[in-house]
Amino acid sequence: MGIKWKNKILIGILSFLITFGLSGLFIGVTSGDRYISSDYFHTPQFQNELDQFTGYLTMFELNPITLKEAKESIKVTKNEIDEYRYRYGSLPEQKENIKAQYEEQIQEAKASGDQETENSIIGERNRKINDITNNFKSDEYVKKKIVKEKEKKMEDIFKEEENHRSDYQRYRDSFLYYFKSSQTGKIYTNLDSSQENLMNTKDMQYITNYTVHPDNPGYYYGTEFELLRSIMDTKTEIFEGKIALPKTLSSDNWLMIESEKYKSQQIILLAFILSSIVALIIGYFIRKKSKGITAEIERYRPYYNKLPIDVRAVFFILSGIGLILCLFAENDELHYIYENPIGSGRDVLIFLIAGMVFSTLILIQWNYFISVVRDWKTVKAQLEKALLVKAGKWIKVICKKAVAKLKQAFLNQPAARQLFILLAAAFGMGLVAVMVVVQPVFLPFYLILVGGAAIPIVVMLVNRMAYLSQIVEKTNELAAGKMGKDLEVTGKTILATLAGNINMLKQGVKTSQNAQAKSERLKTELITNVSHDLRTPLTSIITYTQLLKTDEVSTEDRTAYLEIIDRKSKRLKVLIDDLFEVSKMASGNIELKKEKVDLIQLLQQALGEYDDMINESSLQFRVTNTEKPIYAIVDGQKLWRVFDNLIGNILKYSLENSRVYITASKRNGQAWITFKNVSKYELNDNSDELFERFKRGDTSRHTDGSGLGLAIAKSIIDLHEGNLDIETDGDLFKVSISLWLSE
Repeated sequence: MGIKWKNKILIGILSFLITFGLSGLFIGVTSGDRYISSDYFHTPQFQNELDQFTGYLTMFELNPITLKEAKESIKVTKNEIDEYRYRYGSLPEQKENIKAQYEEQIQEAKASGDQETENSIIGERNRKINDITNNFKSDEYVKKKIVKEKEKKMEDIFKEEENHRSDYQRYRDSFLYYFKSSQTGKIYTNLDSSQENLMNTKDMQYITNYTVHPDNPGYYYGTEFELLRSIMDTKTEIFEGKIALPKTLSSDNWLMIESEKYKSQQIILLAFILSSIVALIIGYFIRKKSKGITAEIERYRPYYNKLPIDVRAVFFILSGIGLILCLFAENDELHYIYENPIGSGRDVLIFLIAGMVFSTLILIQWNYFISVVRDWKTVKAQLEKALLVKAGKWIKVICKKAVAKLKQAFLNQPAARQLFILLAAAFGMGLVAVMVVVQPVFLPFYLILVGGAAIPIVVMLVNRMAYLSQIVEKTNELAAGKMGKDLEVTGKTILATLAGNINMLKQGVKTSQNAQAKSERLKTELITNVSHDLRTPLTSIITYTQLLKTDEVSTEDRTAYLEIIDRKSKRLKVLIDDLFEVSKMASGNIELKKEKVDLIQLLQQALGEYDDMINESSLQFRVTNTEKPIYAIVDGQKLWRVFDNLIGNILKYSLENSRVYITASKRNGQAWITFKNVSKYELNDNSDELFERFKRGDTSRHTDGSGLGLAIAKSIIDLHEGNLDIETDGDLFKVSISLWLSE
């Protein structure tokens, strides 16, 4: 039993030595710079007192200014007048503001029937309006008001000065000074003429040379003294001289008291630091030589190791924080031990004992931690069992589910409401941060909010901004005409919707560009084809006309030339008529004469017109009709033109010895008429181009067609609110016409 108590006593002594040693070192590091000066008169604290004295001296003796002189020195600049005039806005704005201020009072007085009060309020309002108006009329009027404001400020400053006169007198009773003006040579001193030779290092315990310069007026530091300081600059002189403290100052003088206190604190601090170093050295040897301390500490290791490693770490950190707080408090109390030996000494002892407790806890835990930290595998294994890790996994699962639900609920909100929620969250975090500053007890709650809300919000905002940057970059590329890859559409956010819309717009731009390129190509082809088809007969007409003008042409040749000119002229007329007609149809400038027509009969008439040509050709026509008539409200003449063009194209462009299929039927309230043939010319995969004007299946353009047949046919069907579609499959050419049946 005696050995156990001996070990515990040794631990207590060791803790005391460590705490005492750390206290001395801590105070030496944090407060040692205060006491490194040779004496109090060479410290920054004394220099502050000296500067304060010179400030008072400048104010009351070296550069004294009377209130009357200060008021007479007042100047008002043009900028000050303008600032005063426009302080509350322009003249109309200030008038409206005054009217708005009194309007409610006037209406209340009017409603209560108090005519006298109403007139009084209106009069007061008008006086203010007149005053503001005069501000904008006359600089002199404004100047007088500014002068009054400055005079009031000066009166307040001089009152403040008088409050410091007693402080100045206290300094004057302690310091001796001797100053001479470099401009006038005038002497300012509190020495008698017989004492001037005393201003030397032999008779003074402190003496220094000092210069009072206009750039360092001394006392006037605050912004409230700016006005008076500007006046001082016009009168301040340069004074050179000395300030000293006589050796004859009594021991109860406040400066001597501060000097003695400084010496005592220097001695106490030095003794404390030296003894703390000795205590640490002794503690080191006790710990190294004593096996009983180790044995006593090891007794509690099994119980300590049962705690999770993070809990042990928290205990260790809290012990360290407790020791540091005790050292700070002990340091503060030591500064006052000279003034209050009993009270401060008691507090120092209390903090020293508390520090010993924390030192003991740190010493024990340090021994336990060292053995654990040396084996990383043990640390890793214990970290997996840590309380925070277990709690973290549990919280992670719960938070993941909660976040998923909240995220889904958040994403389902409109964009404006999402923005409002984010701004409210940011404002709430700022409010909680202010609460933490005011009341640190809210710090754990704030940390939970930061981890659970602020960080996820920041991550989400960063991701959204990155996504937005990608969208902006893609839109810049699109604006520059670069298509590139589609944007990745992730999630159901408004940015994802925007990305999807941009992808659709990009596809639309691609389609538009392709259509534009196609349009430009077809336009070029149209101009080329029109030029070719019109120039060919025109060239023949011109050529044979020139030949007819010669005298050598025989009668037979002349007859042949005239026939050619006649045929080419008719050909040119057909081309021009067709072009004129298709242009009228495309512009909608055509009138249809609709009536009830039997489409089967109309088709038979069109085929009858080509009966001779069909018989002479090698084509085999297969026409399939319904037994009953098919009626539709159409312009029979225009629709006959459609059938005529389609049958004519079949005869011109069909492969010899092939079959032609023409069928007519009724489906879903519409009449369907189809024309199918095998083309002798190679067909383009893009059947829509066959509707273009002057487009022919014969790309060499050696046939007699105008290239307007299909364009005219489609325009006529479109005017009838029907559909004309072309399908190509290899060399198979199919035209399908659908028209609404008559009721």
